[in-house]
Amino acid sequence: MKKYDIGFIAGMRLFVIASVFSFSALATPALSTSQKAGSEPQKAPVMLAHRWDQKVDIKGWWMSEKLDGVRGYWTGKEMISRSGKPFRIPTWFTQNFPSNPLDGELWIGRRQFSKLVGIIHRKLPNAEWEKVRYLIFDAPLTEGGFEKRLDFARRWLRQHPNPYTEVLKQEICVDETHLQKKLREIESLGGEGVMLRKPVSPYTIGRSDDLLKVKTYRDAEARVIKHLPGSGKHARRLGALLVELPNEIQFAIGTGFSDQERENPPPVGSIITFKYYGFHPSGIPRFASFLRVREDF
Repeated sequence: MKKYDIGFIAGMRLFVIASVFSFSALATPALSTSQKAGSEPQKAPVMLAHRWDQKVDIKGWWMSEKLDGVRGYWTGKEMISRSGKPFRIPTWFTQNFPSNPLDGELWIGRRQFSKLVGIIHRKLPNAEWEKVRYLIFDAPLTEGGFEKRLDFARRWLRQHPNPYTEVLKQEICVDETHLQKKLREIESLGGEGVMLRKPVSPYTIGRSDDLLKVKTYRDAEARVIKHLPGSGKHARRLGALLVELPNEIQFAIGTGFSDQERENPPPVGSIITFKYYGFHPSGIPRFASFLRVREDF
């Protein structure tokens, strides 16, 4: 058996260890701060509305429909949800989008929220995305007030057409009577309500007094604790949901469901959003009606 110099053997060991580490570095690129395993995505830097308290004079403000869709924030490179998760969207859907951020809503139509969620949740985007529209209501980092930012979006789309994208229609609010008329019109068509935007206002992250929402009803969330069976035309499917509020008050919600939702009701343990009109003395919401399952996009 040959004898080898101890220094030579030690050197070979260091060479092998160094080579292994070098190969690992090439094979597994370092993750960025936002990509580190187990880290949560950063929330989209979006502007949020307060509820109109009827004290603010909204004469001259911009009005638009409050859409029953899913918030989508275009970063300039990808579309992310309000919670910061990237959407799995076909590349053709965002073709010709600007490098400037856009804020808007993914939307199919009134009372189509569940259908929209089904499309968004698909692991592989498909042709159903052709039914979806991206309605832009702001361009957050573009210079100028609200009107100038929307003008940028309109000009961009004229020069770079995209059949799935448009700027949400805005109109000037003449007075409170005009607002209430618009609200009744939208709600009669199955819409949620009206959004109000102060003229020449900046885009600010978080809740802002420059952005207000107007609805005839209020909404809240509750946890599903039981499925109550139906009878009559709802026999052998959901009749109502027994739900619980954060204050532990329990009550049943039996209206607002589509046939599909009665066949496949929200699972026990899920969080739902419902609408209501005030409270009974017992603390139970009056005329509670199902709106949707809360989706943590």
